[in-house]
Amino acid sequence: MKVLIVFCHPEIKSFNGTMKDRAVQVFESSGAVVEVSDLYAERFDPVEKPEHYQSRLNADVFEPLSEQRHSYNTEQLPLDVQREIKRLEKCNLVIFQFPLWWHQQPAMLKGWLDRVFVAGGLYTSKIRYDKGYFRGKRAVCSVTSGAPENTFTKNGRGGGEIQALLHSMNYSLNYMGFTVLPPRLVTEIQGAGFTYKQPDEFVAGLELKLDDWAHYLQNIDLIAPLKYPGWNDWDEAGVEKKV
Repeated sequence: MKVLIVFCHPEIKSFNGTMKDRAVQVFESSGAVVEVSDLYAERFDPVEKPEHYQSRLNADVFEPLSEQRHSYNTEQLPLDVQREIKRLEKCNLVIFQFPLWWHQQPAMLKGWLDRVFVAGGLYTSKIRYDKGYFRGKRAVCSVTSGAPENTFTKNGRGGGEIQALLHSMNYSLNYMGFTVLPPRLVTEIQGAGFTYKQPDEFVAGLELKLDDWAHYLQNIDLIAPLKYPGWNDWDEAGVEKKV
C-alpha cells in the first residue's frame, strides 16, 4: 500500500505532528510506502492568484478555473501543484492530518484544495463523484480539537457532530472520486501537546490517544466508508430520483 499524509499544522512538534509521525511508523512497519506533504514546511502557497500562471489564457481578467484548465491542457501547471498531484496519483490512501480551526480545516488546507484539484484536468462536468479522477483511492480526515468529545453533538458546545462540521470537505473529496472514510476526531488536545511540561496524567492521556490512533490505522481496512449518491441516483437536472 502507498500512503500520503497531507500534514497541515505550523508546528512540527505539535500533537498533530506526533500523530503524523505515529502514522508513518505504523504504516512503514507493515511494509507500506509513506510520503508526507508538509504544507507549512514546504511553504505551499494556498492563495490562488494570477502570479501562479506564466502563460495566461486571458491577461486582462483573472478567472481561476479557466486559467487552471488552460494551464493543465498546456502542461504548465505551477510546480507545487504538479508535485501534489503526483503525490495523490501515487497513493492508495490519503490522510489529511490537521487541527479543527473555527469548526473547519485551516485556511492552508482549504487553499490546497482550491489549487490542487485543478479544473478541467482533475475534474470536468463528467469526471466527478463516482466517476471522479481519484476513484478507487481512499481518503480520511484526522482532526484534533481542544474541546471535550461529548460536546460534538447536534446542539452541543462543539458546534455539531464532526461529520457535519467536515461535510463540505468530505463532500469535496467525494466529488473528486475518493472513497471517503468517516472523519477521525481526537479531542481535548490543548496547547502544543508534548512540546512543553505537562502533568504526568495529561501526558499519559496523550499516549493513550496515540495508541488508539495506531490501532485505528492498523485496522483501517475494516472501516466502512461514508455513503454518497452517484450519477445513477440523480435525474438530468441533478435532483435525486424518486423511488
